[in-house]
Amino acid sequence: MTEVPAPSDKRIFAIVNPAAGGGRCGRLAPAALASLRAGGFEVEVRETNAPGQATQIARAAFAAGERHFVAVGGDGTGFEIVNGLFPEALDARDKPTLGFLPLGTGNSFLRDFSTEGADYALEALRAGQRRPCDVLCLRHKQGALYFINILSFGFLADVCTLTNRRFKRFGELGYGLGVLGTLARLSSRPIPHSLDGGALNQRPLAFIVISNSRFTGGKMLISPLADIADGLADVLVADKIGRATVVSTFPSIFKGTHLSHPALHAARARAIDFEVDGPEDAMIDGEVISLWPTRLEVLPQALEVRV
Repeated sequence: MTEVPAPSDKRIFAIVNPAAGGGRCGRLAPAALASLRAGGFEVEVRETNAPGQATQIARAAFAAGERHFVAVGGDGTGFEIVNGLFPEALDARDKPTLGFLPLGTGNSFLRDFSTEGADYALEALRAGQRRPCDVLCLRHKQGALYFINILSFGFLADVCTLTNRRFKRFGELGYGLGVLGTLARLSSRPIPHSLDGGALNQRPLAFIVISNSRFTGGKMLISPLADIADGLADVLVADKIGRATVVSTFPSIFKGTHLSHPALHAARARAIDFEVDGPEDAMIDGEVISLWPTRLEVLPQALEVRV
């Protein structure tokens, strides 16, 4: 039997969210894609016009044989594409690749590698750079979601909800405004969970953050020790804290020095089991979704990122 050759690295399937970054992506994407074509790439382009559409487009393209994808937008665009590739990509002979043209609001994932944004991303694609990347799978009562950046419950999910609703037009500044705006309803509650089959944590928590990469909200270095290819999720839990603690600690998140605070507890795990008694608002790669989480698992190096 004749084997079908793997898709060429020079063929790219770009999924564009023109609304990302308050419409900035729609204005800048044509020039960025033209630059790739000028560099010898064959670029197939699909635009989205509704939430969730990038997932549908990526799933259909992957089934049709495409293997090299580029997310043109923000972190949410990448999140949707990853959910179009998995779980089918786990059984594929050719591992998919995902590049980025960060023209959205947060663009947190790419900041693990550079602060140069789209310029760096274009050069990484031209140079053929690749890195193995873990994919995190969150199983919940209705199915499963896949992500490569961050998941949070509690205060930080509430921050993202407010930011998306009221402050997204301010870009990275909007996340800071979201923090300040959410302080008035800061609360703590149990989010029962256990790491790698260990003891169940049932203490009241302000938040729990589970990271694959280091940054969130643009420049917030929330998980400074995270490594996208170590097969582990970095877990940060905040005990019950007050508003004054949040205000005093918040600036240190931008430097990654907040882990020394006694109310914060960092760990790593391959799997996390949840025993919550109902749906929770979860922030996943910049998107807020209400779901009933049951288990998180790390899929080691299931994806290659072109960064």
